[in-house]
Amino acid sequence: MRSTLSKAVIPAAGLGTRFLPATKATPKEMLPVVDKPAIQYVVEEAVSAGLDDVLMITGRNKRPLEDHFDRNHELESALERKGDAGRLARVRESTDLATIHYVRQGDPRGLGHAVLCAAPHVGDEAFAVLLGDDLIDPRDPLLSRMIDVQARYGGSVVALMEVDPSQSHLYGCAAVEATEDGDVVRVTGLVEKPAPGDAPSNYAVIGRYVLHPGIFGVLRRTEPGRGGEIQLTDALQMQAADEKVCGPVHGVVFSGRRYDTGDRGDYLRAIVRLASEREDLGPEFRAWLRDFVRDEIDGPRA
Repeated sequence: MRSTLSKAVIPAAGLGTRFLPATKATPKEMLPVVDKPAIQYVVEEAVSAGLDDVLMITGRNKRPLEDHFDRNHELESALERKGDAGRLARVRESTDLATIHYVRQGDPRGLGHAVLCAAPHVGDEAFAVLLGDDLIDPRDPLLSRMIDVQARYGGSVVALMEVDPSQSHLYGCAAVEATEDGDVVRVTGLVEKPAPGDAPSNYAVIGRYVLHPGIFGVLRRTEPGRGGEIQLTDALQMQAADEKVCGPVHGVVFSGRRYDTGDRGDYLRAIVRLASEREDLGPEFRAWLRDFVRDEIDGPRA
């Protein structure tokens, strides 16, 4: 039976230090990916999975996120006077996406603490967590599959992706057991950013979760871990080790298209890939890109 899950939590309180100085005054979530801020892609993903109640966990200097999803009457009026129906529709699109709420994290004490800030809003319902650094291509639905898996197995569900062992130290990594579903594994343990060679597998946790509300109680008992922060991975490890708390932890193994915008190089690659696939931009951009690459390899034509 399909879950009635309706709430999504998007932690957006990070400082974005890897993108300084661009993020000195602009939230990293508002950096454009082609012509939309990254955060809009994430909200659109939640809505496409049936989650129309969105809570953003924000912090200082994050007011532009609220402004982006709010009405801008002056801009809309200007576009209406110009008869620019196309741009007017795009401006209004973000406003009409979902019911969006905001709460400030206050002290930046880690992802686990950010999720805990959502407890009063979420209550006793299962809920999704979407991290803004991971953009999932809408042609490869992940969140909907995770919601279905949570409805079947209960407990919590994490998104997993196979990574090269040399990259495992950059992620939380899972120890897993197979299930009867080919893309679903049972998670028996989790390690946050293991030392090289110490990862329990090459299954890395990426930024999508569907969580049992009992995780809030686990987070309240979770001591600060790596970096002195309250790690969601540590709380999920506690849940996996003692299923009586709030059920098992399962993982959905994702092999689709994912764009990592948290790294400068991957951010640029995401823009190139998404722009190349756009009907309005792709043909001309791909032609320019082919010429650019050829000139880089062979040198400019005479």
